[in-house]
Formats: sequence, C-alpha cells, structure tokens
Amino acid sequence: MARICIPKSEYKERVQRCAEILRREKLDVLIVNGNEADYANPRYFSGFWPLFERAGVAIAANGDAALMVGPESSVFGADRNQLDKIFTLLAYREGADPAYPELKPDTFHDVFKSLGVTGEHLRIGVASFLDTSVVIYNAIRDAFPKAELVDAGKIMVELRSIKSENELACLREGYRIADLATQQVMKEIKPGMTELQAVGIAQRVVYENGAEYEGLPMYVFSEASTRHAISRSSYREFQKNDIVQLNLSAKIDGYSAAIGYPICLGKLEGERRDTVQFCREAHAWTEKQVKAGVFAADIAKDFYKLFVDNGFEKNYVYGPLHGTGIIEVEAPWVETNSTYNLKENMTFQIDTYISSDTFGVRWEKGIAVKEGGCEILSPEIPEFCPELHF
Repeated sequence: MARICIPKSEYKERVQRCAEILRREKLDVLIVNGNEADYANPRYFSGFWPLFERAGVAIAANGDAALMVGPESSVFGADRNQLDKIFTLLAYREGADPAYPELKPDTFHDVFKSLGVTGEHLRIGVASFLDTSVVIYNAIRDAFPKAELVDAGKIMVELRSIKSENELACLREGYRIADLATQQVMKEIKPGMTELQAVGIAQRVVYENGAEYEGLPMYVFSEASTRHAISRSSYREFQKNDIVQLNLSAKIDGYSAAIGYPICLGKLEGERRDTVQFCREAHAWTEKQVKAGVFAADIAKDFYKLFVDNGFEKNYVYGPLHGTGIIEVEAPWVETNSTYNLKENMTFQIDTYISSDTFGVRWEKGIAVKEGGCEILSPEIPEFCPELHF
C-alpha cells in the first residue's frame, strides 16, 4: 500500500500559490523560518524538518524557491528537500553557536541571486517573527540594509488554513494511530505505573503503526498535574481513583494529530464528575456550532457565555477551537476577538479544557469544516469519562 504523504507536486504548487500572494502584496521575496520544535513554515514548502539547527525557505515573487540550512545540515537537507535549490548559511547554525572557522558559507545575497531577486530597495517578507532568531533577522538586515522587512505571518496563515485532500489524508491517518495508542494505554495502565511509563506504551504503538514521530510531547498527566494546560509527564505513580488526562498523538509526513480525554482509575463521583461532564457537554456544544460561513468570534463568545451561565466562569482557560495541521496547534485560533469566517476544509482541534483548584480535564479531537457542519477526522471520543477498575 502506498504511504500516505504529501506528493512533491503539491510542494511546487504551494510555492506558486505563495508567489501569487507575494505579487499581490508587492513583496519581492518571502523568508520563512523554523526550528526543530516549530518547523511548520519551512517544511510546508520544502518537506525538510531540521534537527538542532534552524532552517528557512526563501520564495521569490517570480515563483522560484530555495531551502536554507545550517552548516551541519547540507547533506541531510539535500536528501530530504523537495525544492531544487539548497544553501548553507551560518545564520541557521545550532544554539551552541559554533564558529565553523573553516566553513565558507553561502549568504543571503547568494540565495537571492539564485532566485533572480536583485536590487537594494527590496520589500522582504519574514514569517514568522516568533520563529526567526535575532541572529537570522540581523543577518537579513545586514545583507540588505536598504530593504524593508515586513511581518508577513498573515501570508502563511492564508496558505496553511485551508487543507488539501492530501493534507486531510495525513491528518486522518495520524488520528487513527493516535486512537490505537489511546486504546492500548487504557488496556495497560494501572496503579503504580508512572506517567512516563504510560507515555512509553503510546510511543511504542505510534511507531509500530507507521507514524514518523509523536505529534506533540505525549500528555499523560494525573491528579494535580492535570491542572497544567500544557505540561510534561513525570515520574509520578498513578493511584487508585486518580483522574488521568490522556492526550496522545501521531505525526504523518509532518502533520500532527492528537486525541485527548480524561480517564479515571476508579469511580468518578460528586463535584469532580459534574465538572468533567460539563466539559464534555461544552465539547459537544462546540461541535454543533461549526460549519462554513460562521463568524469565528461568535462561537468563542457563546462558548465563554456557556461557562458563565453554568457557573464555571472561574474554570475557563481558553477558547473552543484552534487550528491544526503541520503542528498540532497552528493559526488561526477561534477567540472572542477573531475577525474571520470559517471556510470549508479549515481544520481545527475542538479543544475543550477546564481547570479547577485540584484537577483539570480536556476533551479534544480533530475536525474539518464543511458546508453543513464538520467532518470528524478522528475516531469519536467517549461520551463519558471512561472508568477503569482494579
């Protein structure tokens, strides 16, 4: 069976669509940067995921493009690059800041010349500023002191928000594998096991079933640490009647898919049960609001009102949905100040999180926006918190 992935032709199409936007925005060139943790923008055009070092892609308004890597990634980048050109720049070196005194690196001038970008008074888009180090930014500015550097993050949001059929296929496969990992963890989890041991079960399953990596650092939290909206698993040992939060994930050709919900290692009762069940109901409510044409902020405002009206205002942490794709959390978010309408084949995580003084829970799955509602990309998550008895 053919591997589910993004074909090389789609990378070339992405470059051309980007070039059209550059011409519309009157930009001469776009530079996108990333690193090992947030590789999304360079990988979107090149297929390359850096390790230790940074990476970037330069796209000219004429439709030509090149990958830019650090000194130790020249061969690695050439092997994994979907573009035709690659350059090695010192500005993309690793955080240990080696000097590489024998290296004769390429420069941004070399990159631009190869793309047919000439002149001094250029308009250079940079995306994203959050993933562009000071070293890279200064190297661009020093190479082209008379250029205008423009925050071009909106271009990448425009390009990445609506997914192709190949992208959707990658996500569906990731969710399938994440669900397999979740089911296996529930089969093997028990009191006395550590959070990290449960993560190990999930990692084994995702790799055995074809994932290239976990889609996010696997979330297996218990009791007090479930109050962490984002966190890392620990050496804490599970106890009977613990609430355990599972958020397990798989990455397919760069596309990250995560499924999350709480389980209880015993009987879930009283106020804890009420809080968990409200969170699940808020999750189901959100799913019903999603369809093409809906104004994003309206969903977020009504979602917040749902918390207030049910007495959970103090337990609210963030809005109902966030974009997903090449990384598990990507723009755009659905927030009370959002200014866009949902469009078909935008992809989101319905990410419903609630936190109390003693615990928190999250119900999460992936969807694609459709005309009359949404497609659930992942296997369906439980209607109630699974209770495991020992």
